[in-house]
Amino acid sequence: MSRFENSLDRPMLAVIRAAMLPGYAALVLTLGACSWFPSLGVYKLDINQGNYVTEDQVAKLAVGQTRQQVKMTLGTPLLADPFHANRWDYVYEFIRQGRTLEHRQLTVYFVDDKVARWEGDEMPPSPADVARAGGGDAVLDKSLSLAPKTSEKNWLTKLLEAIGVGQK
Repeated sequence: MSRFENSLDRPMLAVIRAAMLPGYAALVLTLGACSWFPSLGVYKLDINQGNYVTEDQVAKLAVGQTRQQVKMTLGTPLLADPFHANRWDYVYEFIRQGRTLEHRQLTVYFVDDKVARWEGDEMPPSPADVARAGGGDAVLDKSLSLAPKTSEKNWLTKLLEAIGVGQK
């Protein structure tokens, strides 16, 4: 009789294994998808990249300034393109949790090595102006920020709390 049971068990095991295969595939795909969700708790560094130019620095620019004077006022440009030698680009980008929160660009144009004009995005106030006006987030409008607020919880934390594992 045990031989008969063993012969029945083998087809049954094959059916069970075949039924479990989609489950394994779903598990592998789900775990592989973790890299697609930035809010799974993986820490990503804040990245400040480029030239942080403020409105008071731009206010010091004047038509007719030399390249050296512009460099003293705004710093070394992020892009000094050899194909556009009469143009300096000052680019700034702030990335938090993989999302770009700020992107600003200022372009200075030269004619005969003197400033002819400049154009770009609206620049932020200087840190001294922000401090005088009451400081930090009280002045700067962060309401449009895409970054998660410190009081917000990601979907994983909410799920763990719902099943009673996470802290409340």
